[in-house]
Amino acid sequence: MTQTTDLLTGAPPPAARKPRTAARSRHPYRTALSTARARTGLVLVGVVVLAGLLAPLLAGHGPTDQSGQSLAGPGTPGHLLGTDDLGRDLLSRVLYGIRTDLGIITLAVPAGAVLGCLLALVAAAHPVADTVVQRVFDLLLAFPGLILALAVTAILGPGRTPVVLVIALAEVPVFGRLLRGGVLVQREREYVTAARVGGGSGSRVLVRHILPNAADPLVVQIAVSLTVAVFIEGAMSFLGVGVRPPQPTLGAVLSQSMPYLAQSPHFAAGPLITVTALVLGLSLIAEALNREIRR
Repeated sequence: MTQTTDLLTGAPPPAARKPRTAARSRHPYRTALSTARARTGLVLVGVVVLAGLLAPLLAGHGPTDQSGQSLAGPGTPGHLLGTDDLGRDLLSRVLYGIRTDLGIITLAVPAGAVLGCLLALVAAAHPVADTVVQRVFDLLLAFPGLILALAVTAILGPGRTPVVLVIALAEVPVFGRLLRGGVLVQREREYVTAARVGGGSGSRVLVRHILPNAADPLVVQIAVSLTVAVFIEGAMSFLGVGVRPPQPTLGAVLSQSMPYLAQSPHFAAGPLITVTALVLGLSLIAEALNREIRR
């Protein structure tokens, strides 16, 4: 659950990146997202997101509706992907599971990113604050992911809120350290000194000069963290400490399929394919963005 942009995306440390020039800053992300790699990722992510958003229209049944056909195979009339062990439509379970997962990760990752970045800015402002914030980051990184998930669940109980909290807490030190390092490097560069000599206030120099150059890796990290969040949510649901049943998540559907893999392998196919497409798409987008900011 702990990761850095450098390890996961191969991005160089902040000191190795060139300051953003006018030519680079015009449309860097548009250029990155116009590559074949990024377009493939956008298509994969777009299909999954669209399927989740249109779940009420695409699903022929409610995610908890039961029929008299348990473990029916794909192509069964009225059940395109078949049914689970309780006779619930698997297509509906997967589609509504996408909605649940997307709601969790799109809330948790931005929350962790915002909190981590705020702490990083506080740390960069004063040496004493930096020491305190660094110890907070160390404390969060010291907890293994599973222990953190179990601890939060033991306090709050299973549900959506604990999953969001676990993911957010896991991302706070990742984004915090990434931005802190970038700010510390950028503020020593000559263009920042020139801006200060030119009469720019501390806040103006930070917002107009330092942050634009220090923030590029954060964009890549968001895509990486969304990928990690998918795994965290899936792992918590798989272990039974995630969203409460019978509300579907991709991890929960996959967990329920384990005892029946030998006789009904289709049970696991839907969530596996969906998670693979989502993770692959996000990874391709992250790699395309990373290649652009390294130029």
